[in-house]
Amino acid sequence: MIAAVEEERFRRVKHWAGFPQESIRACLKMAGVAPTDIDHVAISRDPHAHLPRKVWFALCHRPTLRLVATRLTNAQRIRRLATRLSETLGLDPRRTAARIHWVEHHPAHLASAFFVSPFEEAAVCAIDGFGDFVSTSQAIGRGSALQLLHRVYFPHSLGMLYLALTQYLGFLDYGDEYKVMGLAAYGQPDYAAHLRRLVSLQPDGSFVLDLAYFRHHAEGLNMTWEDGAPTIGQVYTAKLETLLGPARRPDELILPRHEAIAASLQLVFEEAVLHLLNALHRATRLPRLCLAGGCAMNSVLNGKIRAQTPFKELFIQPAAADNGTALGAASYVQHQILKQPRTFVMEHAYWGPAFPAEALGRWVAEQSGALTRRQCRLTHLPDEEQLCGVVAERLATGKIIGWFQGRMEWGPRALGNRSILADPRRPEMREVLNTKIKFRERFRPFAPVILEEALPDYFLGAVPDPFMIQVYPVRSEQRAAIPAVTHVDGSGRLQTVNRAQNPLLWRLLKAFQQRTGVPILLNTSFNENEPIVHTPAEALDCFLRTGMDILVVGTHIMEKGEG
Repeated sequence: MIAAVEEERFRRVKHWAGFPQESIRACLKMAGVAPTDIDHVAISRDPHAHLPRKVWFALCHRPTLRLVATRLTNAQRIRRLATRLSETLGLDPRRTAARIHWVEHHPAHLASAFFVSPFEEAAVCAIDGFGDFVSTSQAIGRGSALQLLHRVYFPHSLGMLYLALTQYLGFLDYGDEYKVMGLAAYGQPDYAAHLRRLVSLQPDGSFVLDLAYFRHHAEGLNMTWEDGAPTIGQVYTAKLETLLGPARRPDELILPRHEAIAASLQLVFEEAVLHLLNALHRATRLPRLCLAGGCAMNSVLNGKIRAQTPFKELFIQPAAADNGTALGAASYVQHQILKQPRTFVMEHAYWGPAFPAEALGRWVAEQSGALTRRQCRLTHLPDEEQLCGVVAERLATGKIIGWFQGRMEWGPRALGNRSILADPRRPEMREVLNTKIKFRERFRPFAPVILEEALPDYFLGAVPDPFMIQVYPVRSEQRAAIPAVTHVDGSGRLQTVNRAQNPLLWRLLKAFQQRTGVPILLNTSFNENEPIVHTPAEALDCFLRTGMDILVVGTHIMEKGEG
C-alpha cells in the first residue's frame, strides 16, 4: 500500500459521493505514478453480480417502478465509470476499459479486512447495509486466497436495522449511526423485547428481518449519490411508530425514552452480530477474526468480540466501511486474481497527503502578518523534543491544541496527525470542546489516545488498537483521573500509539506523562462539522473560527492572545 485518501477531504463535503477525481490525482501524485503506468484498475462494484437472484426477487415482490428505475440508473452510472476514469487520466477509453476489474462489493470488503491483516489464516466477516445485493458475508482467508462460506442477501440487513432506528431517533444525516451508539450509553435497554421483533436470529447463525417494519425492499428509497452529500430516504414504516411511539423530530429534545431505545438497539444489534460470529467460529474453528463493512465501525460491539466469542485475536482496518472497499478491490485483484503473495501488513493509518517542512515554513511566513493582526504569537521550534515539551506544557495548563502533522489519516478517525488534543484530566474539557469547538451534541464522547505500554494500567481487557475502533472499560480506579475521555458508562474508545507507528505523537504523550503522570491525551478530529482538515490553510481557518488556543503546524506554533 502506497497511498489512500478520501474525496471528501478535497470537496469539503462530509461523505461526499461521486466520482473521486481529486483522490485519484492525489494518490498518483503521492505514488509518483503516471496514468500510463497503471496496469490494473479495481472497482468495488459488479452490476452483474447475483442477477438471477435479483430477477427472482423482483418477480416475487413486485417492487415499485421507482425502485426499478433507481436500480437501473445506478447500474448505468457504474458502467460510465470507465469513461469518467479515462477523462480524468487522459487515457484512451478502450485502454482503460480493458484494465478494469469489477470486484463484487462484499468480496472487496472481505479482502480489505484479511489481505492487509497480520494473519496468515483467519475467519473473515463483512456486515453492512447492502452492496451488490448482499448485506453479510463470511469467508476463510488463507495466504493469498479467500474462500467464501455464507451470504445474507437483500432485503435482510443489520445495517438497515441500525439505520432505521437511527432515523427514527431523529438523526437523519448519512452516517449518523455513530451518534446513536454514543447515545446508547445513557439509557437502559427497556425496549429490547420490542426491537427483537424486528430481527429473528436463525439456527445457522444468520438472521431475518420482519419486513413489515421496513420500506427498502418494496418501495425503494430516495437516494442521492452523485457529486455531493449522500442522502437516504426514510427506511422504516409506520408500524415502527405503532410499536415504539412517535418518532423523534431532529429539533426535539432527547428524552429518556430515546436514550432507552438507543440502548435497546445497541443491545439487539450486538446480539445479532455475536450470533453471526459465534456461528462463524463453529464453522471455521479458527482463533483469529477479520471484520469489515459499515457495521464493523461499531466500536462498542468490537470491544466485546473477544470476550463474548471464542475468537482470540481481531483485526479491523481503519476504513472498514465502504471507503475501505477501494483497498479491498485492489487487494482482491492483486492476490485473488493475479495470485501475488502477501507482503504488506497495515500497522498505521497515515496514507494521505503530507506537506514538506519547507513548504510549511513558506506558508507560515506568508501568514505572519495576518496572525499578528489577530494577536496570535508565532514561534518556530525545529527541535521535536523541545516542541513536544512546550506543547505538553500548554496542554497541562488546559490549552486546546490543533495538531497538524505528517501524512493525513485514511478513514474517519483522526489518529494524531489531523487532531485536536486536550488534557483528559479536566472534567470540564468535554463540555468546552462540544460547545466551543466542535459545536455538536453534548452527549457525544471524546476518545483517549494512550501510550501502548501504559494500556493495561488504564483499561480492562484491552489490546493495542492504533485505529481507535474498539471500546473498552476504563479501570474504575482510573476514571477520576481521566474524566474527559471516560464515557458515561465508564468506557473509552481508545487509540494506542507506539514509537514505530507515530514517533512524534508518542514523544508528545511521553512529554505529557512526564509533566502530569498521565500517559493519555484527549484526541478528537481536527474539524468543525466538516471533513477533517486536509491543508494547513484549512487548519488555520478552523483554528481561528473556533475556541482552540494553539495551532501547531509541523514545528510552528501559533498561539492566540488573550483577546
